Amino acid sequence: NVACAVHPDLEYARVEQKGCTLILAKDRLAVLQELGPHKVLATFPGRDLVGRAYAGAFDDWATPREARHAHRVIPWKEVLATEGTGIVHIAPGCGKEDFDLGRENALPVLAPIDEAGLYVAGYGPLTGKLASGVAEEVLSHLRERGHYYKKERYSHDYPHCWRCGTNLLFRTVDEWFISMSWRDEIAAVARQIRWIPGHGLDQELDWLSNMGDWMISKKRYWGLALPIWTCTEGHFDVIGSGEELRARATAGWDAFEGHSPHRPWVDAVRIACSTCGKDASRIPDVGNPWLDAGIVPYSTVRYETDREYWKRWIPADAVVECFPGQFRNWFYALLAMSTMMENLPPFRTLLGHALVRDEKGAEMHKSTGNAIGFDEAAEKAGVDTLRWIYCRQNPVTNLNFGYGVADAVKRRFFNTWWNVYAFFANYARSDRFDPRQPAVPVAERQDIDRWILSRLHGVARLARERLGDFDTPLLARAAEEFVDALSTWYVRRCRRRFWRARSESDRDKLAAYQTLHEVLVTLAKLLAPLVPFTAEAMYQNLVRSWDADAPASVHHCAYPEPDAAGSDKALAREMDAALRLVSATLSLRESLSLRVRQPLRELTIATTDPVLQQAARRFEPHLLDELNLKSLRVQAQTGREVRCDVKPNFKTLGERYGKDRGLYIQALKGALAADPDRVSGEIERGVARIPLLDGTPWHVQRDEVLLQKGAAPGMENLAMAEHPGFTLLLDTTVTPEMAREGVARDLVRHIQQARGDLDLEFTSRIRVTIESDAAPLAQAIAAHRPFILEETFADELREEPTPDGREIDLGGMNIRLKVEPIGAPPSISR
Repeated sequence: NVACAVHPDLEYARVEQKGCTLILAKDRLAVLQELGPHKVLATFPGRDLVGRAYAGAFDDWATPREARHAHRVIPWKEVLATEGTGIVHIAPGCGKEDFDLGRENALPVLAPIDEAGLYVAGYGPLTGKLASGVAEEVLSHLRERGHYYKKERYSHDYPHCWRCGTNLLFRTVDEWFISMSWRDEIAAVARQIRWIPGHGLDQELDWLSNMGDWMISKKRYWGLALPIWTCTEGHFDVIGSGEELRARATAGWDAFEGHSPHRPWVDAVRIACSTCGKDASRIPDVGNPWLDAGIVPYSTVRYETDREYWKRWIPADAVVECFPGQFRNWFYALLAMSTMMENLPPFRTLLGHALVRDEKGAEMHKSTGNAIGFDEAAEKAGVDTLRWIYCRQNPVTNLNFGYGVADAVKRRFFNTWWNVYAFFANYARSDRFDPRQPAVPVAERQDIDRWILSRLHGVARLARERLGDFDTPLLARAAEEFVDALSTWYVRRCRRRFWRARSESDRDKLAAYQTLHEVLVTLAKLLAPLVPFTAEAMYQNLVRSWDADAPASVHHCAYPEPDAAGSDKALAREMDAALRLVSATLSLRESLSLRVRQPLRELTIATTDPVLQQAARRFEPHLLDELNLKSLRVQAQTGREVRCDVKPNFKTLGERYGKDRGLYIQALKGALAADPDRVSGEIERGVARIPLLDGTPWHVQRDEVLLQKGAAPGMENLAMAEHPGFTLLLDTTVTPEMAREGVARDLVRHIQQARGDLDLEFTSRIRVTIESDAAPLAQAIAAHRPFILEETFADELREEPTPDGREIDLGGMNIRLKVEPIGAPPSISR
């Protein structure tokens, strides 16, 4: 302690208590109450104390002369009267604020501890002791000298090691630094760079505006040896190259020659001081690592030897790095160095991202056991999975990473994509598909082929736009949606085209193969920059396996160009509408607990939307098959099968017509009694015209009534669901024939599940044996045997006892099911 600080405008008090005279902030007198009565002798502003000298509590321990004679009171407007005494002790060698305040007030800076945190010589009995372990000794000394008066607890923020949590000690040392008085020049260069996200520039400029000088030295052994030589007179020389050091060396060059410029070899070299000629040696310090990192654009690409070559590489196109911390480290170092060297940006674009946390959002640390190393994650989750997780993440928000997250991404995206590829590869090998066959013209292919190709071109267009703008999250989301549509709609709706027996004249099957092949190859090329290994594996199998003249790698291929001619916006709108109808109908079935495998009689779509109407008609076969319906009807309005009950909205009518509300209610009830269908229909369409009792026309607004729709009397099997732009009417009647078909479809599912449990090849033929005395099952098999055999790749379907069959519950019927492979499947490589 070399000074005490007071707030010049706070009021202080001189107090007498227990025979002692005390000075403290007037607002802190309450802390004395527990010690007994006290008497206020005088009050005065803090400025009256400024400049007064005092004796220190530890002067008898202090050897340095300046420590014993420097004590005086200084002003500081940061002093508060909310804790302590309102008087703050100042130790310029033990804290940043104290250090800055000491420089302002010309206070001596004492550095009482060494690198190990031990007190140095000159501090009495504390010398040689660990600074963090002398608290009790200091208190004892205060008590023995009569300086201890009262103890009070209050919280105090203290620095600590971010890895292990150990408290840190502030230590003042002499370091080398670069004066940053030229920060405005650096800011001007920073403004020439494109920062993504844009707030990165604001954060860098904020750092440049508030930073101090740049400390470039560290008290370490390993690291970049600073090329600074000093003599005993305080002069210094900076050596710019090995050649210069050789030329100026007066001793030690033989010991250094042949070694890299690091300690201990470079320390042997001595030079003559350029100012006074005395012997000079290298300082023991090494450089701040960011000093070395910042000079990379000039130290690694022939800046000194081939300036034209250097210009081809610098400014770099892009830097990708985590934002937090780097504004004052790497970004700052690069900017400062490049501004100093050439007054040019070191890079054109900076893409910054937030932090990686654990799955719960907590910081990862080895000490807490939640850290995941890259090698471990890459081995367990896969490198392309890691890349995709990064690419799909909004860079401004922290990424919560864990194996649960990785598994979800693999399951949702990679497995789906790979399963589509495997589906194609297996059937293509089985059918000996040759991609070199003449292409079926796109105009002659099915709507669903042209639709998926149109969506593919949309992804290609988005990829070129967004990757050029460093926007991977938008492309990743679009790719995920595309792969989902490819799997759950295109492949699902086209399976039977691939299942058909191979025929040289089957152009529709060829079109399906060519379409899916084009989609998979183009998608691999589009996503190659993001998931290079997955894309490469698919490319090698889909292209290089049959075309040795193709580029050796997917990464050697030209990036796909979107085909404007292949984009069909009308088809896309109608297919999207069809998918909306599918989703809505499946939701309705689910709400009614009607499984999709159970056929239903009819779906009616009531809509005036021409796109929805055209979609329902254009894609009727797909809708019927996907939704397991026997028929589909499209009409503009709901008919008499739906009853629309209209009731007055008493609240709205009261607010709008006040005491005349009853006249409007009476008129509405009269109109509904006379012609309910007309009134409800007009209200549905927007407005109904009804005469009041005096003949005045009343245009009934939609919010003046309450509409409740439901099945009309006699239509109890009709289920209804309203959606924006359309209404669904689902006939839930199940005839005996449809019930038998539903049982057959349930049986197919169980057989397919058994095939999967046996891990059979998709081409493996099987024998199915069923044991059951349930008549509904026997009837279902009798009616749908060909369907069951075809769907399950079965050659035989036997109904006989099978003791070793698995027991299953088939819609309440207990049966035994056995599935056996017949012969060996065709050899198909996976």
